[in-house]
Amino acid sequence: MKAIRYHEVGGPEVLRLDEVPEPTPGPGEVRIRVEAAGVNFADTERRRGLYDATSPLPRILGSEAAGIVDGVGPGVDAKWVGRRVVALAPRSYAEFATTTEEELLELPEHVSFEEAAGLLVQGLTAWHLIHTSAQLQQGQRVLIHAAAGGVGLLAIQLAKQAGATVLGTVSSEEKAKLARESGADEVFVYGGTASVAEWVRTVTQGAGVEVVLDSVGASTWASSLESLAAFGHLVAYGSASGPPAAVEVETLYAKSLKVSAYWLRTPHPAALQRRAREALGSALAGGQLRVKLGLVVGLEEAAQAHQRLESRATVGKVVLRVP
Repeated sequence: MKAIRYHEVGGPEVLRLDEVPEPTPGPGEVRIRVEAAGVNFADTERRRGLYDATSPLPRILGSEAAGIVDGVGPGVDAKWVGRRVVALAPRSYAEFATTTEEELLELPEHVSFEEAAGLLVQGLTAWHLIHTSAQLQQGQRVLIHAAAGGVGLLAIQLAKQAGATVLGTVSSEEKAKLARESGADEVFVYGGTASVAEWVRTVTQGAGVEVVLDSVGASTWASSLESLAAFGHLVAYGSASGPPAAVEVETLYAKSLKVSAYWLRTPHPAALQRRAREALGSALAGGQLRVKLGLVVGLEEAAQAHQRLESRATVGKVVLRVP
């Protein structure tokens, strides 16, 4: 089969389209004929050797796949064969990928494989940020950095459905438009004279926000803490601009602030993960949740997808269409 691998860490140019053996599903696993694979910022960090750096090379990238089940391993009901699915699946930048039966989410015909490939990694992250980590409540205010990114646009929609007021930060007017279309109540565009924290104080009439979701890290950390209301909660889930400064507990006392982190790869209770997956699938199928496809290119153009993602030239979800 064809697959995208890297044989050494480096820039997007290290990604190669290789011929490799097709995988075989093991006990409790299925094999998916991949139609679309999601691209995530973590993939670029793996390629650069900043994340999962001990994994042996060459390595096939990818962590989510949408397609059709074409085989099952021992212990899996053959009813899955031929069904349209999306799943968290390692090594999904390929024509075939394997994953466990528990990861499968069946897709209705009207949901495209490209949309579905944008649902799980970023959707589960957004869902758990809103419901598991922040436990956002109706009437609260949340500040979402990188609001026009894949997680950001989904988090806006989920936060609005939870009854929150949503503030977002973006880097351009085009991205601001997308954030507003997804439901953001107020959007800050970098480039003006005001700081994020000053803007938050203005739009909240001095109150601040109860929750901040921060995937940017170093460049936003201070403003995130400053934007919080008393008893507010900052949830970190990435560091696109670099690791943030160490938290000094003494600085948290004045407003009794809470700082935490979220990582999708942390082992989740099975029932909680199933509830999140089913909630996302149902919302996507019913039209209550929309996946914004910012860039869809062929498998062989994975290097271009990485370059565009790293340069912040994309919005929403980046997807590889697999021939």
